[in-house]
Amino acid sequence: MAQTQPCVLVVEDEGAQREVLKYNLEAEGFDVVLAENGDEAMLLVAEEQPDLIVLDWMLPNVSGIEVCRRVKADPSTRQIPIIMLSARSEEVDRVRGLETGADDYVVKPYSVVELMARLRTQLRRTRPASMGERLSFGDIILDAGEHRVFRGGQPLHLGPTEFRLLSTLMEKPGRVWTREQLLDRVWGRDIYVDTRTIDVHVGRLRKALMAHGGDNPVRTVRGTGYSLG
Repeated sequence: MAQTQPCVLVVEDEGAQREVLKYNLEAEGFDVVLAENGDEAMLLVAEEQPDLIVLDWMLPNVSGIEVCRRVKADPSTRQIPIIMLSARSEEVDRVRGLETGADDYVVKPYSVVELMARLRTQLRRTRPASMGERLSFGDIILDAGEHRVFRGGQPLHLGPTEFRLLSTLMEKPGRVWTREQLLDRVWGRDIYVDTRTIDVHVGRLRKALMAHGGDNPVRTVRGTGYSLG
């Protein structure tokens, strides 16, 4: 099973624009969920916990600006990058969008190539392993591009599931992940796996990380899940 790809929520009320974005994002290998309005977008943010949101400013009922404000006001979702799309090209509009919490602002009509580049820039910040980046934590180095892990300069032999698990933990050291969140990230949203399975793979990961000595960097948070450091 491959590393689960970043999930992008596209919020756009124009059907043709939605399909263009969906086609190009899927061609880049991303998982895509679609919303036609602000109310639907807020439901999907809560249900899917996307890795990035592409958000149109002009939406029926709840505007894109209001969706952005709500997402960034909620501690459980404020870390999700938002790229706002708008036909408003004036500097005052761009500033308003960014001050509301948008991480980037793209004016319509836009270049799809440029939008994909901006999207990858945001994901390199929040999901670096999925973008093939090199991660480090203490004496542990994970090279996502070459699919290799070292500790103290010694190569470690991890199974594919343990590699995905470690890359998830290393993307956000100190964050406490619930078992359900780890299962979603490591196995994917559409695959049913018993949550106890995560304990087995954490045990294997710990054994591999301590194969050449060193302490156990994966912390158990009783009643919740696991954290790196």
